[in-house]
Amino acid sequence: MKMREPATTGPLAGLRVLDLSRVLAGPWSTQILGDLGAEVIKIEQPVKGDDTRSWGPPYFDDGMSGEAQSAYYLACNRNKKSVTVDLSKPEGAALIRDLASQSDIVVENFKVGGLKKFGLDAEALRAQNQRLIYCSITGFGPTGPYADRGGYDFLIQGMGGLMSLTGPAVGQPGSEPTKVGVPVIDLFTGLYATISILAALRYRDQTGMGQTIDCALLDTSLAILANQGMNHLIGGVIPKPMGNGHPNVVPYRNFQVADAEVIITVGNDGQYANLCRMLDRTDLVADARYATNSARVENRVDLEEQLGSTLKSWKRNDLLKSMAEHGVPGGPINRVDQAFSDPHVQSRKVVEKHRNANGAEIPFTRFPALLSETPARIRSVPPRLGENTAEVLKERLHLNDEELQDLNARAVIQLFQVDALGSGPVIFLV
Repeated sequence: MKMREPATTGPLAGLRVLDLSRVLAGPWSTQILGDLGAEVIKIEQPVKGDDTRSWGPPYFDDGMSGEAQSAYYLACNRNKKSVTVDLSKPEGAALIRDLASQSDIVVENFKVGGLKKFGLDAEALRAQNQRLIYCSITGFGPTGPYADRGGYDFLIQGMGGLMSLTGPAVGQPGSEPTKVGVPVIDLFTGLYATISILAALRYRDQTGMGQTIDCALLDTSLAILANQGMNHLIGGVIPKPMGNGHPNVVPYRNFQVADAEVIITVGNDGQYANLCRMLDRTDLVADARYATNSARVENRVDLEEQLGSTLKSWKRNDLLKSMAEHGVPGGPINRVDQAFSDPHVQSRKVVEKHRNANGAEIPFTRFPALLSETPARIRSVPPRLGENTAEVLKERLHLNDEELQDLNARAVIQLFQVDALGSGPVIFLV
């Protein structure tokens, strides 16, 4: 495959991603690749598109575009082009194969074997393009007794053990298996997929060969158990929910003060000594039961009761100020609106506003890592359904207007254009 002139900037400029995924894990990965400069062509079903387009409210509607886009969809589909193709039709599958032959990366999250019947599986596409990196994201992977099952974040949080250690401690109000407030299994799988794709690109640079990547949600769920998983593997511990407590570090939790709750995250013995001096409780440093972290873990109940009693007389802002002065890590428990309005967050310019084709501003959280030489950028807002169908098929596959209209008439593709007044999309459907 010939080298292409980069159409974008960024460390991945010049790479083309064919995104056959939908919902979150796959789109999260391809959005990251897009943020880093890759060209991402998002394939969507005509009329319906990505499921998340309808996952609202809330929706963003500029009053002109003709399509209200869900906040969910907007969260994971910037820096992409939307092309509508019905891959279940032979002509549609042929279009996808032609696009794959020109692509560097394919990302898909169909059920195991779901694309084979269309000739769009890894074996078929890599046979025509040996440099292709084909990343498949499924619930359980293509092997094992659960391979044919569908996988969803909530389900995998339960099956993978995460829910068994999240939530209030046993016996406390509300103590039941609890999922995390955002779909962390999907998000982490998307991150692992991206890391794996970058590793495969490095290998391809060295050998000229692509490869197939198998990412399973259940595998991810076990991997991110981290210290809790290792506590079990090494020590035979079966972790249980501890509320906001930490299984291996004390004091490392929230405490009630006079007017709020405050998080204290003491990570070593020096910070613990600073905390006790700040609270005028040096007796808690001298006591051998609390002198080391291991001792504090063994005696956490007694220690936390004493710290909690002392902290109740403090006001939140006074405590946070004093903690900062004494080198004790911690902070407030913010709502989402408070987190976004935090002065430090604002100084870091985490939120960027970008305009759509009609000039309406849409806020996004930027790519979180700041690269000094090759920064990630938001170059385009999430596309409207099928917005780039004609553009991509003309440019990449050299189809002419007559051929496009014929494919549209047979519902293989769905053409999109802005009307003459620029006030909205015109969808040609037959």
